[in-house]
Amino acid sequence: MATQEIDVTSLEPDIDADLVSNLTDIIDAGERNLAIEAVSDLHPADLASVMHHLSSDDSHLLFSWLPADQAAEVLPDLDDDYRSDLLEAQGSDRVSELIGALDTDDAADVLADLHPVLLEKVLPDLEDEEEIRELLEYDEESAGGLMEADYVAVLPHQTVAEATEEVRRLAEDVDPIYAVFVVDERETLVGIVRLKTLLLSRNSALVSAIMETDFDTVGPHTDQEDVARLMERRDLSVLPVVNDQGHLLGRITIDDVVDVIREEAEEDILRMSGLATDEELTSSVWSICRGRLVWLIVGLGGAFLSALVINRFEGVLEQAVVLAMFIPVVTAMAGNAGMQSSAIAVQGLATGEIWTSDLSRRLGKELVVALLNGVPLSFAVCGVVFMLYRFGVLSLDQDAAIRLALTVGLALFTVIVLAATIGASVPILLDRIGIDPALATGPFVTTSNDILGLLVYFTIAILIFLH
Repeated sequence: MATQEIDVTSLEPDIDADLVSNLTDIIDAGERNLAIEAVSDLHPADLASVMHHLSSDDSHLLFSWLPADQAAEVLPDLDDDYRSDLLEAQGSDRVSELIGALDTDDAADVLADLHPVLLEKVLPDLEDEEEIRELLEYDEESAGGLMEADYVAVLPHQTVAEATEEVRRLAEDVDPIYAVFVVDERETLVGIVRLKTLLLSRNSALVSAIMETDFDTVGPHTDQEDVARLMERRDLSVLPVVNDQGHLLGRITIDDVVDVIREEAEEDILRMSGLATDEELTSSVWSICRGRLVWLIVGLGGAFLSALVINRFEGVLEQAVVLAMFIPVVTAMAGNAGMQSSAIAVQGLATGEIWTSDLSRRLGKELVVALLNGVPLSFAVCGVVFMLYRFGVLSLDQDAAIRLALTVGLALFTVIVLAATIGASVPILLDRIGIDPALATGPFVTTSNDILGLLVYFTIAILIFLH
């Protein structure tokens, strides 16, 4: 049968908009069967997107109409708070049915956000209750919270035929299967057999003869960012999770890591913008305001500090009001240079390309870049100032115009170098003391560079322009 290749660039946004509009009309009309048919062919991720764009009442009603298997598949793709609201509006029997259809890792993720009362009603009805309870004990952003407790394990003395049969027996419950884990009688992980190796080996061969004994593992409390970094660096499709005694606890698959990489990237972008990391499309206006207001207040505090710096040099401005014209130039360039350096540092720390021990090397490199960029920019701003004088925009004599050009140019050069140094070093220093470096590129770097830029600008103005 021929397959149809999907060109993602041809998917127009108004297709989903039309579907949402039509679906709204169908739901409002109470046409249950027609609504189910309209979304029957949608991928779970696409259905989740459609549901996020429906009104709260319509999405709740549609979700209650969906067949259990389809409703269960869409759960992992829904926003956390939105998903909890949907489930808590369902009966506990319905919730148990949906959770029971999920893999253990997805089930634990969904259950972790439920109200404790509903959680205790649902758990006893689940076939994998004990395994899921163990997963719920781990931090959501750790390897234990990420792993799936279902896996295929065999003993070293078993044959390839027996191992293959075990794969067939568990294929429906363990999906996807990338490898078979080899454990001893005490459940200690002793080897891994890749699925390709298993399929290409003779049926009579022993598992111990084909298994890999040199493999990577992580503990259940390993941070999910470290897990993602390890799997990306080693090109791993599956990673076993073991306890301190080496006993196999579960596995993390590449599809779980893709979600982590996306979530961590989104989180860093939000933090770099001074936004709450839990802000979602379906978040309420109040929760969005609450999450943003904190950082806006921080930014406002920084702006007041900048205003105090300007006030401190009020006498300088009274002597030469023209200096105020170039304050935005100096502060804007300081912010831009600092953001560039800090963004590179945050990205490098996130991917593991930059280590916390790289501070001196990173500073040296950023210093050279800042010097190379600062020189032409300083000459450019000097030229602009002198042109403004030549065209009569600045009411200054030639000597004053030259001193003003030197003041602005030297200040710009200095703040670019200082801002780049701060932007490169602060994320590394924060990471060294255990604080998320993404916080450095938000209001902190911007505000500090504004204040520092003003101090430098007015100090140089006193020494050169007003001297």
